[in-house]
Amino acid sequence: MSIRMPASAASPGPRARLLAAADELFYEEGIHSVGIDRLLKHAGVAKASLYSAFGSKEALIAAYLSLRFERRRVRIEAALAKHQAPRARLLCVFDALAQRVAEKDFRGCAFVRAAAERQPSDRIDAVLDEARHWLKALFVELATAAGARKPERLARDLVMLYDGAVTAAQMDRDLEAPRAARDAAAVLLERAAAR
Repeated sequence: MSIRMPASAASPGPRARLLAAADELFYEEGIHSVGIDRLLKHAGVAKASLYSAFGSKEALIAAYLSLRFERRRVRIEAALAKHQAPRARLLCVFDALAQRVAEKDFRGCAFVRAAAERQPSDRIDAVLDEARHWLKALFVELATAAGARKPERLARDLVMLYDGAVTAAQMDRDLEAPRAARDAAAVLLERAAAR
């Protein structure tokens, strides 16, 4: 005798399927190059599902970016949880980045790519701003804990190193870029703490 599982338990609902399709296609090919019809076909849902679940493609894009931001935050926080020493905590952000760029599906920063493609949208801009603010604030917090005399200045430099490493990993296919950025961050941290 076979047990029938309810449809909701057997497969994800339309919202989850749309978000998974958006995550795959938008990240792989770009937000504006993926049309609604292709997205719907990939998700296996009707057009009405998009509008009932999200209301618009813009809202789906914002949800996709929020998902990407949450993954980044969780990945970095998991790396931070492995370290107690302030210096190690700061530098492990680059270690987490090194792990990410080594993954076979890495195509660069979803936020930079979305920003390059975006047309004015308060909803999408809010998610991009939140992700950016979180990274900057994290580096300020870590720089402060590590004894930097000017943590905001060091944090600005660390964000630039992080961004540069992501870009080099994507554009140059340089998987060592996060390690080089980590080494540079260690030097900057020493100088910032010594001043």
